[in-house]
Amino acid sequence: MKYDVFVIGAGMAGAAVAKKCAKAGLKTAISDLRPYGGTCALRGCDPKKVLIDGASLQEQVQLHLGKGLSGEVKIDWGELMAFKDTFTDPVPENMEKGFEKAGIDTYHAPVSFLDEATLQVGQQAIAAEKIVVVTGARPRELDMPGAAHAITSDDFFNLTQLPKHITFLGGGYISFEFAHLAARAGASVTIIEHGPRPLKHFEQDMVDELVRVSREAGIDIRLNCQAKRITQQGSEYEVSLEGEAGRGTLETGLVVSTIGRVPEVGQLNLEKGNVVHGRKGIEVNEYLQSTSNPRVYAAGDVADTEGLPLTPVAVYEGHFLAANIIKGNSKKVNYPEIPTVVFTIPSLASVGFTEKQAEEQGLDYSVNSLDARKWFNGRRHRAPAYAYKVLVSKSDGSILGAHLVGPLAEETINIFALAMKAGMKARDLKSFLFSYPTMASDVSYMA
Repeated sequence: MKYDVFVIGAGMAGAAVAKKCAKAGLKTAISDLRPYGGTCALRGCDPKKVLIDGASLQEQVQLHLGKGLSGEVKIDWGELMAFKDTFTDPVPENMEKGFEKAGIDTYHAPVSFLDEATLQVGQQAIAAEKIVVVTGARPRELDMPGAAHAITSDDFFNLTQLPKHITFLGGGYISFEFAHLAARAGASVTIIEHGPRPLKHFEQDMVDELVRVSREAGIDIRLNCQAKRITQQGSEYEVSLEGEAGRGTLETGLVVSTIGRVPEVGQLNLEKGNVVHGRKGIEVNEYLQSTSNPRVYAAGDVADTEGLPLTPVAVYEGHFLAANIIKGNSKKVNYPEIPTVVFTIPSLASVGFTEKQAEEQGLDYSVNSLDARKWFNGRRHRAPAYAYKVLVSKSDGSILGAHLVGPLAEETINIFALAMKAGMKARDLKSFLFSYPTMASDVSYMA
């Protein structure tokens, strides 16, 4: 069997590439060793947001008790997970039907390279003119005694019952999102972060606000603290800790490893395909083509690119990649300003330079920053946190970066991102007539 294009990985990026190539008349196939849909649709962005929205609604009711609302609202974990499943369960079958309708051959098998142009797909050897690797990323393996007792973020989405206490290892966005969800659902939660600051890639002033409200929500955040061992004690676990406060132990009902994600390349035998790769993934050029095997292209979390590890970025890259396969290398990837969000309660959102990055770049800028809890929108939301920091170029008034924490920050940040992409100045946002009263109307005061 031989194909013009063989796509390894049936997530959102893989689907975009396969359908675009098939539409152009190329004989195309796709395979995944997991159910079709990828991380975002099945064990990432989409199900996470469904769960967080339920917890956010519960939080809003709690904040408005005595302000016109009364009664008690609790999260039923089983029902919430069942609702989440109504989004994830149909995905694999729907995607397969979409591939078949597009004339794409589908495989459900692990794939590895036999040589530069041949793949082992299950029990079959398949040749391809172009091979596309879009396998995404997997949870980083935990390296400590007792690591087998910890579950991953993937496993968390399948919890049928919530333990009384949960320990999250790592202070990144996954641990904070799950911690906020679990805390609102009634669990006691501890986050263990080995460094002095969590969420280190975000604007630290905004992170400080999120840490404050996280602790106020009952989340125990331990910084400069390392987990050294996990020991099973009956149905519970004991986590041995070392940190600034010395050594100690933590009793917990569940340990979740959220120490980051790494490119999913282990099963591919890339060496046999002469595909050079490193810690950040497959080495590619500006056309998303392998630097060592011109038959191979890669995009998304498995590729070493300038793009953030986000599904919209992977799909964005996938469209460039497909165009380069169809028309020859003609489209270099250019990355726009990309907003990124931590879906906590409230959310943390960012686009562009942080102040630290602006300083390192030697940029001449001014800062607009304020605690906006007393603004109308902050008060009507009963917001425990609502703050912003916006960096504006002194030379031309362009927006260099915007950072928010507060109600619906995940929506408001898109206005800043769009303004930056369009080349709008801070004065343009200040003079824009937003609909009122909306969260977006606050943008004119932030810019």
